[in-house]
Amino acid sequence: MPEGDTVYRAAKNLDAVLHGQTLTASDFRVPAFATVDLAGEVVDDVIARGKHLLHHIGDLTLHTHLKMEGSWHVYKHGTKWRRPAYQARVVLETADWVAVGFDLGIVELVARDDDDSVVSYLGPDLLGPDWDAAIALANLEADPTREVGLALLDQRVLAGVGNVYRNELCFLRGVLPTRPVGEVENRPKLIDLAHRLIVANKDRVERTTTGTLRGTTDWVYGRAGKPCLRCGTKIRRGELGESELELRETYWCPHCQS
Repeated sequence: MPEGDTVYRAAKNLDAVLHGQTLTASDFRVPAFATVDLAGEVVDDVIARGKHLLHHIGDLTLHTHLKMEGSWHVYKHGTKWRRPAYQARVVLETADWVAVGFDLGIVELVARDDDDSVVSYLGPDLLGPDWDAAIALANLEADPTREVGLALLDQRVLAGVGNVYRNELCFLRGVLPTRPVGEVENRPKLIDLAHRLIVANKDRVERTTTGTLRGTTDWVYGRAGKPCLRCGTKIRRGELGESELELRETYWCPHCQS
């Protein structure tokens, strides 16, 4: 699942070519909006809100979410797409560019005035101009019995943390993902670290939490059975989620985290 920094870069790249441009064609390959034609409408901007993308087009907002497999690509006319056409869910064309959303988990059009209806439930956006650490901390502490690994993934707590950051944050703060929030020491530092990590990576194509882009870029994520970079203990793997449908891989060092 893409992290908030991935979605931030997608919005930045889309906005760079669509901002202020008039659409010459649109193609919505989802049943609910198959007959919609936005040709002639102006794209005012494309912004990220947590893991959500909002295209402001005329009086409408195109709301998309990448979920697990989605991505947005930008092409010059006549350029071969890097993913098969049957995976395309939205195609937006201008005189110079073609923006294609592949395997999007959510595609919907709402009135521009109803923007908040699709993102109002989100907690403070780690990469948003209105980031508020105090509100994020209050949200985190609202349920002290909840596992910290679940709370960090909850976009209602703070928007933008995905599974990679969840695992890396727990390692860097020395806590097991299953530790109750109320037992996590210095919770403000956890919130601050989440913000600093995602800001540091927001303009990088390759993410790193170890501080290097040469060699191992993650402390524990995806490293099951490999030695911990700090102590040498083998990294373990498990699953954590609110339900069986929401299980996500967890990785931890049994020596460095408790």
